[in-house]
Amino acid sequence: MNWISVLLSVSLSLLFLVAVFRPLEILFPARTGQKFLRPAFWTDLLFLLGQYLLWSGLVFWALDHFRGWLHGIVPADFRASVAAQPWWLQAIEMIVLSDFCIYWAHRLQHKVPFLWRFHSIHHSAEHLDWLAAHREHPLDTIYTVGIINLPAFILGFPLETLAGFLAFRGLWAIYIHSNVRLPIGPLRMLIGAPELHHWHHDKARDAGNYANISPLMDLLFGTYRCPDHEPEAFGIHEPVKQSYFSLLWHPFRQRR
Repeated sequence: MNWISVLLSVSLSLLFLVAVFRPLEILFPARTGQKFLRPAFWTDLLFLLGQYLLWSGLVFWALDHFRGWLHGIVPADFRASVAAQPWWLQAIEMIVLSDFCIYWAHRLQHKVPFLWRFHSIHHSAEHLDWLAAHREHPLDTIYTVGIINLPAFILGFPLETLAGFLAFRGLWAIYIHSNVRLPIGPLRMLIGAPELHHWHHDKARDAGNYANISPLMDLLFGTYRCPDHEPEAFGIHEPVKQSYFSLLWHPFRQRR
């Protein structure tokens, strides 16, 4: 592996994210006055580097490594017909399939104590912006990326299509965590919006808005929430140290 090329790629990606999302946060702030270098900025930057340099790539390495075994689950003819579809149809199918899978997987993360141990690290962020989306425990990242991509991979969607879709979904995750509130009105019931996910991160509650790209699953299963104002506070009630290695270790601490 050429680490210089990797670090250059990550640096360019970081500059791209700042160039895209920081102006939006300045022009359409959900919370006015939030600084660029807000508390725990460097902690979340380390989470970003971990995701870009290691964890997401590890999932795709596993998918590619076990490609032969996974291909045998679904008949080859069916897989070939899926791969032969136009890219736009593949994109629509992947959005619907992955949104359904991640909706229920996300609900489980909030209901199953073992899964919540790791997912709570993501919710421990007390400030939401373009960088906060990357605060995920590595095992939580592997769980989420696997749930999003594994069913589509088994059904025959090409790995290249999955990689492009993962990149799009990653940008969308950054958008819905950003400190942005765009005046899109009723459209938020179709394509989602940051304010929906902000309420998912509300410190005072633990339910609702589990979907990612589209809130249709939340509307269908009765978990859609969207008050006309921002939550008073983000984070979790359990005390947690806001440092990178403390957050990595936190799920493994003995619970009393």
